[in-house]
Amino acid sequence: MTDAGGRLVVVSGPGGVGKGTVVAALRRRYPTLVVSVSATTRAPRPGEVDGVHYHFVDDATFDRWVEQGRFLEWAAFAGNRYGTPWASVEAPLSEGKTVVLEIEIQGALQVRDRFPDANLIFLDPPDREALLHRLRGRGTDDEERIGQRMALADWELGQAPAFDHRVVNRTVDGAVDDIGRILDLQPESRE
Repeated sequence: MTDAGGRLVVVSGPGGVGKGTVVAALRRRYPTLVVSVSATTRAPRPGEVDGVHYHFVDDATFDRWVEQGRFLEWAAFAGNRYGTPWASVEAPLSEGKTVVLEIEIQGALQVRDRFPDANLIFLDPPDREALLHRLRGRGTDDEERIGQRMALADWELGQAPAFDHRVVNRTVDGAVDDIGRILDLQPESRE
């Protein structure tokens, strides 16, 4: 929380659990939420737009931003780096808004260190098989890479106790309902 009453919310979970899909649906249902746009060194997936889904940057730019202290948090994940620019968080929090970060586990734990009152929500898959199915369904990784991601997912799932809440992503609408209840959001609210 900031003095102006803004709140920081982190939605995290293992890769492939549906964080992006759930946060996009959350934003549609609760349009007053501000969703931070992370920076990444990975290439855009089909349909992703620079500055909307991520700020797609090269390694040199990411390194420079790290050196300049431009990130609230950053982490390496699946061979790429991801980070939350301070600029995407500071202004909306100072205006009293709720800011949602959709980030990886390592970054979520960094946010907890810097913002102890941030609300951390862990998005769980219904089961391990559902996570495997989602990763394969993306069509972006070969079987070796999927195996690596599933091994990482085992570690990520073990981090869930460090979070304030756990939400199982059985359906997108159900996950959004659960997060809305956790945050006491109203669809027509004008926070």
